[in-house]
Amino acid sequence: MNLKELEKQVIMQTYARNNLALIRGKGARVWDEEDNEYLDFVAGIAVCNLGHANEAVADAVCKQARTLVHTSNLYYTEPQVRLARLLTEHCFADKVFFCNSGAEANEAAIKLARKYAADKYGKDRFRIITTEMSFHGRTMATLTATGQAKVKKGFDPLLGGFLTVPFSDLEAARLKMDDSVCAFLVEPIQGEGGVILPSEGYLRGLKELCRERGVLLMFDEVQTGMGRTGALFAHQVYGVEPDVMTLAKALANGLPMGAMLARDEVAQAFGPGSHATTFGGTPLVCAAAIAVLQTLTSKGFFEDLNRRSVIFEKGLLEVARSSPIVRDVRGKGMIWALDLDREAKPFVGAAQSKGVLVNSVQERTLRMTPPLTVTEAEMGRLMEVLKEILR
Repeated sequence: MNLKELEKQVIMQTYARNNLALIRGKGARVWDEEDNEYLDFVAGIAVCNLGHANEAVADAVCKQARTLVHTSNLYYTEPQVRLARLLTEHCFADKVFFCNSGAEANEAAIKLARKYAADKYGKDRFRIITTEMSFHGRTMATLTATGQAKVKKGFDPLLGGFLTVPFSDLEAARLKMDDSVCAFLVEPIQGEGGVILPSEGYLRGLKELCRERGVLLMFDEVQTGMGRTGALFAHQVYGVEPDVMTLAKALANGLPMGAMLARDEVAQAFGPGSHATTFGGTPLVCAAAIAVLQTLTSKGFFEDLNRRSVIFEKGLLEVARSSPIVRDVRGKGMIWALDLDREAKPFVGAAQSKGVLVNSVQERTLRMTPPLTVTEAEMGRLMEVLKEILR
C-alpha cells in the first residue's frame, strides 16, 4: 500500500490534496518520493518565507530542542520574552499573546476586543465588523467572522455579534458602525479572497473612522505578515497602524505558531485567567521565530527582496500580455495572483507537470506566494511555465 492509499484510510478527508507526495525541500525547491524536483511557489501557503530547510531556523530549532522544548506558561522562559521584545521593537504593539495558529490568534483578538469594550463601554458594545471575501479561520468564531459563505455551509447555527460589509467600502463601514460595534477586523490584503488589494486610502480612512467611533481597528496579518508584502508587516507598507494585529503562518517558518499583538491600553483588558493556551510560545517555536525575525530585519534584506519583487511583477505582467486568458494581475511584494477567464484548478496541475507548484484560490484565480528568498532564475522559470500553460 502506497502513501496516498494509506492516507485515505487513516486521515480525515478534509483536504483535496494535489497528486504529489513531498519528501524534502531546500530553499524554493522541493522533491517528491521519486526524487523529481519542483519549484515551490506555494511555500506551504505563504508559510516558508525563508525557504525550506533554512539553515538559521534549523540550527535554532536543533539547539533549543536539546535544551528545553516545553514548560507551559506557568513559568518564565527566555526565548518567549526575547521574541516578544523583538516583535514589539519592530511594530506599533506593546504587548504580545502567543498561540499556535492564525485561527487562534484571531480568536484571541475577538475575545480581547469584546473584553476591552465591555470594560470601557459596557456589555452592549460587542459586535465585530468584518468584510466580504475575508478569511479569518475555521473555528466557530473565526468561521463566523469569515466573509465567504462556502466555508460556513453545514455549520449553522453560527455565532452572533458579527456584521459583514464589502471590502474597500468606507461608506458601508460607516453605516454599520453604531454604538454596538467594538471592533473592525480586516486583512490589509485579502489572501484567500484572491489577493485583493485595498482601494487607495481605504485603510487610512478606516482607521480615522474607527478612531471617531471608538472602535478598535484589528488587522489580520496571518498571511501578509513577516515580510510577505515587502515590509515586515503589510500595514507598514500602507502607513496605517492598527490597535491589534494577528500573525501566524510564516512567524516560525513552518513550525506551528501564532501571535496576537496589541497596544498597551487594549492589552490591559486581558488579565490572568482571561485567556490562555498550553502550547503557545513554547521555547522551541520561539527559537525558530527569533531566527526568522533576525533574518528578516538583517541589513539589506528588504532592499534585495523589493528589487526582486519588481522583477516578479514585471514577469507576471508580461505573462498577462502574452496570454489570451489572463484577465488581471494583482499583488504586492511576494504575494501575487492571476485572474483567468476560466477555472484555475486545471492550470495548477499543468504547472505541476512542468515542475512548478502554484495554487488556486477562488474559482478563477492562480496565487503565487514563493519563499522570499526565491531567485531571479527561479522566477524566470515560473514565467516560462506560465506562458506555456496559459496560451
